[in-house]
Amino acid sequence: MRIGLLTGGGDCPGLNAAIRAVVKQGTGEYGHTIIGFRNGWRGVVDGDVHPLGRQDIRNVLPVGGTLLGTARFHPREEDGSMDAVLATVEAEHLDALICIGGDGTLHAASRVAEAGVKIVAIPKTIDNDVEGTDLSIGFHTAVNIATEALDRVHTTAESHNRVMVVEVMGRHAGWIAVNSGIAGGAEVVLAPEEPFDIDQLVKFLRHRHRAHANFSIVVVAEGAVPREGSSMEFTQQLGRFGEIVAGSIGERVSAEIAERTGFDTRLTVLGHVQRGGEPTPTDRILGSRFGVAAVDAVSAGTSGVMTALRGERVKLVSLAEVAGRPKRVPEELLRVARVLA
Repeated sequence: MRIGLLTGGGDCPGLNAAIRAVVKQGTGEYGHTIIGFRNGWRGVVDGDVHPLGRQDIRNVLPVGGTLLGTARFHPREEDGSMDAVLATVEAEHLDALICIGGDGTLHAASRVAEAGVKIVAIPKTIDNDVEGTDLSIGFHTAVNIATEALDRVHTTAESHNRVMVVEVMGRHAGWIAVNSGIAGGAEVVLAPEEPFDIDQLVKFLRHRHRAHANFSIVVVAEGAVPREGSSMEFTQQLGRFGEIVAGSIGERVSAEIAERTGFDTRLTVLGHVQRGGEPTPTDRILGSRFGVAAVDAVSAGTSGVMTALRGERVKLVSLAEVAGRPKRVPEELLRVARVLA
């Protein structure tokens, strides 16, 4: 079989582990040919191919990012790129495509599958918001990075009697904010799932500093928003591709706290630091398991599915049922963050 392979959307640690597993399992176990596409779906549209062999995957396991490159590009019927995808699949004589990506990439994959191409998807996103899987590649590393940052700002906050606001990624779901906030001992966690009341936040901080502490840590997901009707009005700033401008909500929350309390308040925006660097062992193992499972699925003739971690097992779930449905942080985990604040 000739199998196409691409990584789309934002980069994250663990992608190279998945690529490595696809190549080793595909070529070694089944004798398949693996055709890599540079820069995600853009490479499929442009026919930008790079055949992958064992020489391409040596020493990539601990390396962050993706050796194939990636791009925030999704094929659309109206601009002709969907036809270009189908033309490339035919020209390269591909039997199937393995797509590694987040919600946008996987949503595009489901549409390509509907057009008749055999597709197996692998979920990756540091936001962990892909429905149908307990974990996505990149999330564990991002939480580790965010938690380490919170550990570090704790000491300077306490030394200087400050409120430290730390903004982390998470546009539609607060998985990084909630998990790193719990692990890093934050006093307040603001997540997209629960719009916040700035008056209640300020009241809490005043009480805490007056009663038993002289510093506080506030974790803010980039997609957090104030509660409708609250005294803080805010319109999220978006970039050219619809992405949230890093620091916008963090700057506003930091300014509101400083103005309303008079506390020395500082902002740290982690931004793309969360995406980079070496993947944790958990992400290396998850990427490897997903890569092997994807090749097994393709070899068995399965299509229109996504690899998913369910408990301790990797299973296949319907791509059509999970694509385009962001996974939210459950109430139980949000409650833990509230209780421990």
